[in-house]
Amino acid sequence: MNKDNLFSQIFGKVAKLNFFKPLQELINSFYVKLFKIDMSEFKPASEYKNLNELFTRELLKPREFDAADEIFISPVDGTCLSFGTTKELEAFSIKGMSYGLKELLGQGELEGEFDFANIYLSPKDYHHYHAPCDITIKKAVYIPGKLYSVAVKWLSKVDSLYTKNERVALLCEMKNGKKLWLVFVGALNVGKMKFCFDERIQTNAMANFTQIYEYENLHIKKGERLGNFELGSTIVILSEKDAIEYNLFENKELKFAEAIGRIKE
Repeated sequence: MNKDNLFSQIFGKVAKLNFFKPLQELINSFYVKLFKIDMSEFKPASEYKNLNELFTRELLKPREFDAADEIFISPVDGTCLSFGTTKELEAFSIKGMSYGLKELLGQGELEGEFDFANIYLSPKDYHHYHAPCDITIKKAVYIPGKLYSVAVKWLSKVDSLYTKNERVALLCEMKNGKKLWLVFVGALNVGKMKFCFDERIQTNAMANFTQIYEYENLHIKKGERLGNFELGSTIVILSEKDAIEYNLFENKELKFAEAIGRIKE
């Protein structure tokens, strides 16, 4: 096992330890201050029994969003590091650093051009992910890999980093029949990635081979929760070229439920 994967496993276990209440409150308070977390939508930090509960905190009240079918919302809180259109099945994690779509998706048969957006979730962000529009999930592909940090300074050092890290790619279909991929990329210190529609998907485990899960009639409504990271990481959104008109710019801070695009017919 790679040392980063092992460290992430250990970190995940430590984060689930319940320390005695005064110490846990101190740890939680330090974490919130260190990463400047806005807790206004969540329970007070002192109420979480361990760090993992704080990492995976849930919203006290659901966020409102535009329910119109054509509105595409951000699936997460995070920062848009880059977006654009692929060239020869290559996309960019940040300016000048590319990755191959076939390698990212674990899929050899892929043709055409795609629009992409990379959203980075930092340790301060809400770690749950949601459906950005009404989708039908066709399959989930678990691809084992390393657990390098996905922070910007590492993206500038490691070429094709997203294709080297452990990840889960969801192949979805939108209401207009166009394909949409949501790729959840593991990272250093991410204990696990969880998916509430299928508990069989186990990340940061001992598996060292690609696993494919196929579904029939798995419909998810816009805004419904798909799962969560157990600390920050990255989501890559891939859509067929011109299927979505995005309203994004580099380094834009995003909130789950805000409109970031319009789905075309």
